[in-house]
Amino acid sequence: MIKNAIKIIAKCSILAGATAAFGHVVLDQPVALGGTSYRATLRVGHGCEGSPTHTVRVTLPNGFRGAKPMPHPGWTVAIRKEKLARPYTSHGREVTEDVVEVTWTAQSREHWLADAHYDEFVVRGSLPEAATAMWFKVLQTCEKGTLDWSEIPASGTSAKGLKAPAALLEVLPSAPAGHDAH
Repeated sequence: MIKNAIKIIAKCSILAGATAAFGHVVLDQPVALGGTSYRATLRVGHGCEGSPTHTVRVTLPNGFRGAKPMPHPGWTVAIRKEKLARPYTSHGREVTEDVVEVTWTAQSREHWLADAHYDEFVVRGSLPEAATAMWFKVLQTCEKGTLDWSEIPASGTSAKGLKAPAALLEVLPSAPAGHDAH
């Protein structure tokens, strides 16, 4: 189990370093274990061609359950729920609708995110058990224009060649209970 944890931490470090070099909206922790609670910290690194950001809308990936956004000082947070095609059970109750979108909107111009600054927007939820790629689509609205970080590769997880990729979370299979056999 310790060897598996070391491998996961190493992979997280490599991926975090790789995504930090881009000017895209990225996740602070781009790798997580399936079946766990996950804190999606989305980093917005700049405005729209020099223009400040006033709204950040995140479309959550399928399978990201029980989402709860973190309030952001000076910003209003809103959620949008939808009826689920496949309800699930959480804490002994059936969940038939869930959060699919979170929007943060600056309450006034003084709270806008200047192009020269970066900020983080956070939403917590639960991850599926199975290994998968989860894409967080972000629409960044600025004083002048928008950036739609929603591109997903046709196959695989490489964002190479994409101009405005969605933020990727690689969900790894849950670690088996018990001791590592190696």
